[in-house]
Amino acid sequence: MLIKCKMYVRKFKKDVLDEEIQDLIDSAKADLKLSGVINQDETDPLIIRAITCYCKANFGYENKEAERFDKSYEMLKQHLSLCEEYTKPKVVSDNG
Repeated sequence: MLIKCKMYVRKFKKDVLDEEIQDLIDSAKADLKLSGVINQDETDPLIIRAITCYCKANFGYENKEAERFDKSYEMLKQHLSLCEEYTKPKVVSDNG
């Protein structure tokens, strides 16, 4: 997820900002969890988009698009929190 988010905020090389980006990823996941989104599969396109929108909205200080990305994140979070696929614990089948 760190590599994907670095790509979205246009930071390609390993540098001191990796920690800041990882903190944003962790914050996005925690915020989603607080909203009831417990199934956060990092290969799910909607989860990826929500986390990357959060990162783009909160990364850096002079981000002219921050408000737009924050609105996108909030809308995705709302939709995810209303969908049982993301809010109900996954049942593991025990067939044997």
